[in-house]
Amino acid sequence: MAHRFLSSTNRFSARFAFIFTVSLSCTYLCYSILFCRSTVMTNRGYEGRRCPPSKNAGGKKLLGKLDNCASLEVRSALDGSAAPRGYSDLRNIKATASSGSHSDDMKLRNMSVAQKYGNKKLPNALIVGVKKGGTRAVLEFIRIHPDVRALGTEPHFFDRNYDRGLDWYRGLMPRTLDSQITLEKTPSYFVTREAPRRICSMSHETKLIVVVRNPVTRAISDYTQTLSKKPDIPTFEELAFKNKSEGLVDSSWNAIRIGMYILHLENWLQYFRLSQMHFVSGERLITDPAGEMGRVQDFLGLKRIITDKHFYFNRTKGFPCLKKPESSSQPRCLGKSKGRTHVQIEREVIEQLQEFYRPFNIKFFETVGQDFKWD
Repeated sequence: MAHRFLSSTNRFSARFAFIFTVSLSCTYLCYSILFCRSTVMTNRGYEGRRCPPSKNAGGKKLLGKLDNCASLEVRSALDGSAAPRGYSDLRNIKATASSGSHSDDMKLRNMSVAQKYGNKKLPNALIVGVKKGGTRAVLEFIRIHPDVRALGTEPHFFDRNYDRGLDWYRGLMPRTLDSQITLEKTPSYFVTREAPRRICSMSHETKLIVVVRNPVTRAISDYTQTLSKKPDIPTFEELAFKNKSEGLVDSSWNAIRIGMYILHLENWLQYFRLSQMHFVSGERLITDPAGEMGRVQDFLGLKRIITDKHFYFNRTKGFPCLKKPESSSQPRCLGKSKGRTHVQIEREVIEQLQEFYRPFNIKFFETVGQDFKWD
């Protein structure tokens, strides 16, 4: 009886072991099939959705809050493939972009990535003045740098639209990556009494660019622009002088007052250090655009990518233009309103105005530590 019981038990154990082994084998086989299929699909079409832990901590510094999935898509957009690359590689690419088509290509890539993954931020730097000094040229020239994103229009936030609030102002800005500078230009800021205080309240570390020009030439250019819009205005001499025969200049006329740079600068220096301000020579911007833009890039902490290879002199307009990038069929010159012929002013009038501006110019040169040689 005992022998029969033991025999039955052994058969049951063997049967159980066989069933367990078969079940385990089937489970392993199914798992292997599913795993292989998942791997094949991932390799072929789903690389952009896999989020392996990033091995490069530098990625966080470049794109900030982007997660690993977004980081992989950014690298794919830049490289043209889904092959994983660290953001240090992106920085190396940008470091080697020196001029010509390479920097143009890098600019387009950075713009594309910024538009998709960037954030709208308050500007790091402002071109605050001066009107008819060359601010549009500086904006257009610096915009070709891959690390700069600039607002093309003048928002006039700190002089006309301040009551709309910083959120409205931020909403106007282009999207930028953390590694890029956000920039805007409004030349009237320099002569607006409230602008320095308002900008300082936004950020006391804002970098400020001021484009200055011989104040006499600037006033004539200002008048020429106004005359093109209002042909019935009085003559330049009538507006510039209270009494021409006595040489009494009317400093209340805005075209004259803007050129009294030192008076406006003293207001800015109540809120900003002189080291936060960079003064561009409007004259040198025409004769040596690469040199002036090199100093602007240094001031903004950018690599000198914009060089003399980017410019050619347009004799018709009388100022430099950007050479044709590979992505465009035309060179980039400033608009038709730039380079217009100035109205003819009597030599005596010019000399009287030079004499009027001389003490203001001298003090301005001493304050900024530069001689712009306007005499």
